[in-house]
Amino acid sequence: MKVLGIETSCDETAVAVLEIKNNSVKVLSNIISSQVKLHAKYGGVVPNLAAREHVKNISHVFKLALKEAKINDFKKEIDLIAVTRGPGLGPALLVGITFAKTIAWKYEKPLIGTSHLEGHIASNFLRKVGVISNFSRFQRNRGSSTKSGQFLISKKEAPILNLIVSGNHTELVLMLGHGKYKLIGETLDDAIGEAFDKVARLLGLGYPGGPLISKLAEKGNPDHYPLPSPMIHAKNYNFSYSGLKTAVLYLLKELNFPIRNSPACAGRKFVIKNSRTKADIASSFQKSAIDVLLKKTMKAAAEYKVKSIFLSGGVSANNQLRTRLRKEARDNKINYSQPDLAYTGDNAAMIALAGYFSSRNKKAQELTWDSVEMDANLRF
Repeated sequence: MKVLGIETSCDETAVAVLEIKNNSVKVLSNIISSQVKLHAKYGGVVPNLAAREHVKNISHVFKLALKEAKINDFKKEIDLIAVTRGPGLGPALLVGITFAKTIAWKYEKPLIGTSHLEGHIASNFLRKVGVISNFSRFQRNRGSSTKSGQFLISKKEAPILNLIVSGNHTELVLMLGHGKYKLIGETLDDAIGEAFDKVARLLGLGYPGGPLISKLAEKGNPDHYPLPSPMIHAKNYNFSYSGLKTAVLYLLKELNFPIRNSPACAGRKFVIKNSRTKADIASSFQKSAIDVLLKKTMKAAAEYKVKSIFLSGGVSANNQLRTRLRKEARDNKINYSQPDLAYTGDNAAMIALAGYFSSRNKKAQELTWDSVEMDANLRF
């Protein structure tokens, strides 16, 4: 079967087409129109501006996705439409949902609303465009791969602990199977991606901050400035990153760096002329932020006796996080999976696959064009 996915939860307008056969999935197209440059001058995403851009771009992105997937007859070739219904920015979500409802009604196709977070989890089962991937794909302890040949997650692989890290989310989610989730930890304030953006702004690096800090941190000493790792010793699995961001702010003030207004950073920045100092600060911040993720994840993995760890979300592109979490998992003989870099950010391929998984437990009358409702605060 072929599934069309639509994603407009934030600042990416995305449409993808998947082909699913037996126990494998093939991405036929995965088109993304990014608004990063548009929002950079504001230091973050402006919801109404994002929605306006989605309206301008979605029809074109839709056509490009169909063309790349070689879909000539939509009604005959597409079997299911999946669209992100939350969580996300309300105005942005509405654009994608409205578009999905329109084509579902026009072509008389089943439609399912999908959780953006379930989509990130599903990204672990995807390969690059045109490459077939089995649904059970893990980077095993000894470097070999598992191919279960089943849609259901086997007892050898479950329970799975998902670490979802992005600009708006930092969550630990226990997964017993597709659609069977339990939230065991989340951020109480800033998400880790948001903290990266705010610290990057203080350092005058620009937006989005994650890739910029990661690149700069490679040149610095992660132990040069001792920064706190908030809640690292707490008994629960919740996170807090506002304190770490504030600690960086105080450090910059203590070092007596002058402050200047910076339109490029949408506010004030500290003027740090010594590039090594700036790199050391970025590296120290990144280490402290990741230390918390690793400590909480491995502690939860032990308590819940998980057999696999999934990493996903935009921040999962961070090389230090990928390297360190992979090592921790393997040292503890736990299966580990991370998405290809092409699927770490928001995309519609992951939404299409998550929608497919969810649709298998739905009746036909639950997949009508008018059955999908937006929920900007959707939770597990």
